[in-house]
Amino acid sequence: MFFGAFMEFGNRVGVSEAQAFQEGFRMVDAAEEQGLDGVWLAELHFNPTRSVMSSPIVIASSIATRTKRLRVGMAVYVLPLSNPLRIAEEVATVDHISEGRFEFGIGRSGFARSYDVFSIPYSESQERFAESLNIILQAWEGNEFSYEGKYYNVDKATISPVPFQQPHPPLRIAANSADTFVRLGEAGHPIFVGLRGMDIPELRQNVDAYRKSWRKAGHPGDGDVSLRIPVYAGETEGQAMDEPFESISGYFGRMGSLYREQAGKSGLEATELADGRAERLAGLSYEDMLKTKIAFGTAEHLVDRFNELKEELGLDGVVAELNPGGLIPEERVLRSLKIVTEKVMPAFK
Repeated sequence: MFFGAFMEFGNRVGVSEAQAFQEGFRMVDAAEEQGLDGVWLAELHFNPTRSVMSSPIVIASSIATRTKRLRVGMAVYVLPLSNPLRIAEEVATVDHISEGRFEFGIGRSGFARSYDVFSIPYSESQERFAESLNIILQAWEGNEFSYEGKYYNVDKATISPVPFQQPHPPLRIAANSADTFVRLGEAGHPIFVGLRGMDIPELRQNVDAYRKSWRKAGHPGDGDVSLRIPVYAGETEGQAMDEPFESISGYFGRMGSLYREQAGKSGLEATELADGRAERLAGLSYEDMLKTKIAFGTAEHLVDRFNELKEELGLDGVVAELNPGGLIPEERVLRSLKIVTEKVMPAFK
């Protein structure tokens, strides 16, 4: 099973932007040294109290030059917010700099505020995403091409470079609604899944539908599913439960607020919204979080937890949020990473 870390380069009270970058790169260096398989980078705009990760492709380039084996991916590149030709050029460039260690995680984001600030209607996000991906994949073929769409037009363009990996870096798409799971299975795309908006039984049904549509479409294998989940490892059960409590409580409170703010936004499907989701997240007890949303514990407990999730969801990979909420001190996050890489990962390799 692939083990990666989700990174936001988090910002918080008392930490400067320069320190946020320094902490983020120290985490990258530790991940490289300790054998983590990869890091996945968020894309977060106009949220200075949360993150400095507004240009993840630039950070990916830096990571590619300071590491030798660590894979670096996007989780996710929000395609509708940028010009697809520009994305194609930049991703191909980072793919060369990393010598083929880049992974192209993509989505359209379930939160509309960035669209508002960029003056792009969220109601257009699905169509823009589809057009953008179509253009990017055509551009990566390396031939002159033209494209006429509803939102984007290309007139006789040929990009350079084309990707180092051929035909292109691995794609992975975020799946958040039932119809998306089916559609991505039919298309044969690896997916990201999460437990913020779904409980395990609902997610299992959707993953089953994804794999069924994958097989029905005649794709080889059985699909590829990576779970994004908050993870914290402690040397004792007390450490693992007590140290991240404040941070994870703030994390789910923030998620509930973000979902609540989306209510009424055009282009959001019912499953991406309310349907009581905001209230459920904001009202989660710690016990509920531990049972249904997160993986906290000693190394032994985490091995059992990941085995359960792997069996129930058929997981191919885990993308660990090692500092959910952003309030866990750096030294504790690094200690947690060390426990995961030294005592948990070997059980799945």
